[in-house]
This record gives sequence, structure tokens and C-alpha cells, in this order.
Amino acid sequence: MTPGENGPSTPEDDDPFGYLYADGQARGAQPPSGGYGYPNSVSRVRTVGERQYGQQQPPYGQSAMPQQQAGYGQPNAYYQAPETLPGGAPPSTSRSGSPAPGRRGPNTKGLLIGAVAVVAAVVIGIGIAMLNGNPDDKKNDAGSSTAPTQSQSHTPSPSNNDSPANDELKTDAAGDGVQLAGGATKASDVKGAQSSDGSYVGGLNQVGASITWSVDNVPAQGEYTLFTHFSVAGPDQKMTVSINGKPFATGLPLKNYTHAKDGDYAHGWTTTYVYPTLNKGSNTISISCQPGDQCNALIDQLRLQQGEHTLHG
Repeated sequence: MTPGENGPSTPEDDDPFGYLYADGQARGAQPPSGGYGYPNSVSRVRTVGERQYGQQQPPYGQSAMPQQQAGYGQPNAYYQAPETLPGGAPPSTSRSGSPAPGRRGPNTKGLLIGAVAVVAAVVIGIGIAMLNGNPDDKKNDAGSSTAPTQSQSHTPSPSNNDSPANDELKTDAAGDGVQLAGGATKASDVKGAQSSDGSYVGGLNQVGASITWSVDNVPAQGEYTLFTHFSVAGPDQKMTVSINGKPFATGLPLKNYTHAKDGDYAHGWTTTYVYPTLNKGSNTISISCQPGDQCNALIDQLRLQQGEHTLHG
């Protein structure tokens, strides 16, 4: 190659677009043929819908006759579904459909069984609690209830409730079968006596005065309660009681439980009691004024009841 020469190449060979110029056409430049690529290919712009897949394309510079537009609702000849294209339809990326293998939904059946088991346990617990009750309540009830006991006191409290029991033995202090001695006498001046005729025994305020009751029908041997209805006005009094000739250890207390004023015997009536031991059958009960006793009292009635009792039962 000498200076000034461009070599054997021609402009049409160097310039792929030489066919567009007059001098290039004069030199024999031809438009490139074939597909895309360089240097011997170039993209060709075509009218939309001109190219059809699977059909032979017309030579460059010749336009194919457009096909008639399909009517409304009819398939368009220019459209082809992707699955008819070479290679088939592209893979779908949709996430819909069944879950991937190996994955499972929530175990609703297991949750339901667990919930039923919990409810059953709660119901059973409530039922057991209702059957057994509250242990604390039972303890409180046990602590608050006490078994009734009989009083051992030989000093009774004041009471005007002297109704006799059905199984008791009773006599008027001034009635038949009762012996009065030592100045004791029957009287009825003071109101309030419970004897059948309203009488009572007075004159007991002297040593040797006595009331003796002979009881013939004691049902059984054992301890009894001897109730004595009396009246005291002023200071408390005390006399001696003897059972079958033996003085009772505590004596017979005659206290002013009603707090009657001195001399007001009508408001001093009340009851006292002791617990002597009697034999079955006949027994002798004596109330007397012995040295050291205080005997300023009135006595109107005597009662015996088997066992130890108080004025209230």
C-alpha cells in the first residue's frame, strides 16, 4: 500500500450505510440482508403488526399487504398466544396454587381437642369443689359449735320459770306428807307463793326449825336435782339440807337473786337447787336451820328431778 491509497477496500465495504448515498449506489452498494448483527446487518423498522411469526418475511423494501382487521369479538390474526411461540409460554411466576411440598397448614383439629380438654378439666374441678365444700368453712363451723354441757354449779341464778317436768316429784312445803318442826309454821300472808293453795312455811329463822319431806317412790338410785322455791328480802341466806340424815356438803344456798328490798318478800320469790344422791324407793329430805345458818327465808315448794338439771332444763 502506497501513501494516499486506502487499499483495496471500497467505500461500500467500509460504510454499511453507503447504499443510502448516490455515489454508494453508483459503486454497487446493496442494503444488508440477514438478521441483526454488525457489520453486515441492521435492524429494520416495521409497521406494528407487520411481522408475523412462522411466516416468510418479504424482501426488504417490500411491504406485505395488511390483513383485514378482525371483527369485534373475533380472534385477531396478528395476535398469537405465547404458548404458540417457539419455546412455549414463559414460566409462570404466580404464587397462587397449592402450597409447596413439605409445608402444612395449622393443625386445627389438634387445637380443638386441646380446647375441649381444658374446658373439661375446669368443669371437673368446679364439680369436685362443690361436692367437697370449703374446708375452712367446715373448720369454722366445727370451732363455733360446742357440745352442750350441764352446769355443776350448786348456786342457781334467779328465775321465775318453775314449771315442773313430767318425770319429777313435787310437794308443797306446807302440804300433806311434810313435817314441820322447831317453830316452822304454815302461813299465807305473803303473795306470790306457787303452792297449790298459795301457802308457804315461815318461822324458819330460829335454830332447830325444819321441813322434812318423806319421798317413797324414787324410781332409781342415783343423782337427782332438788329444786326449792323460796323468797328472801334483803341479805342472802343459807340453810342446811340433809339426805337420809346426812347433811349435804354445800348446804342450801338462798340468795336474794331478785334484789328484793329488806322486808319485801312478795318480790323475792325465786328458785335454788342442789344435786343430792338418792336411793331407789324411800328417802328423807330435810331442810333445817342449824347453828351458823342464816334462815330468814320463806319456803313454799319442793321438787325432785332425776339427773342433774338447771332451772332451764
